[in-house]
Amino acid sequence: MKDPHFEYDRLVQEALKGVMKDVLAEVSAQGLPGEHHFYITFRTGEDGVRLPNHLAAKYPDEMTIVLQHRFHGLEVFDDHFKVGLSFNQKPELLVIPFDEVTSFVDPAAQFALQFGSEDEDEIEAEPMTPQLFDEQMLASQQKHPARPRNGAESADTETARARAAGENVVPLDAFRKKS
Repeated sequence: MKDPHFEYDRLVQEALKGVMKDVLAEVSAQGLPGEHHFYITFRTGEDGVRLPNHLAAKYPDEMTIVLQHRFHGLEVFDDHFKVGLSFNQKPELLVIPFDEVTSFVDPAAQFALQFGSEDEDEIEAEPMTPQLFDEQMLASQQKHPARPRNGAESADTETARARAAGENVVPLDAFRKKS
């Protein structure tokens, strides 16, 4: 008989995605307060993600968007959100399922979440050190150097900088057990 167990890593990940969802819903209803802004990184080639063909071609794996001054029509649903952004002075609509978001950063609050993939077979069980987090963020930045930024730094740079400063970054993969 197989030992029953709780999938704590999945439950924690879902709860933290709920935090992101609640924050986006509040921004949708009331706008961004103060200096808050968000860097949201997501997988682009997955089911449910909708973005213009030229962006899908430019970012076939992952993309980071910035919700700060130039976004419109933010709508939050149970399993995804929609947002309008401008790329090269052209308004575009993006649809992003919450399950495809890999990181959510609010530099003004010194807060960041990093989400793992359910498809990953091997996940490190040890806690993520600031150095390891920085290395992963820099590797990701080198892999995806050009990101739409609306004049701001990339999310990877901001997240790495936040982590190096000891700010509130919660890497969820640290809670997963090895297969």
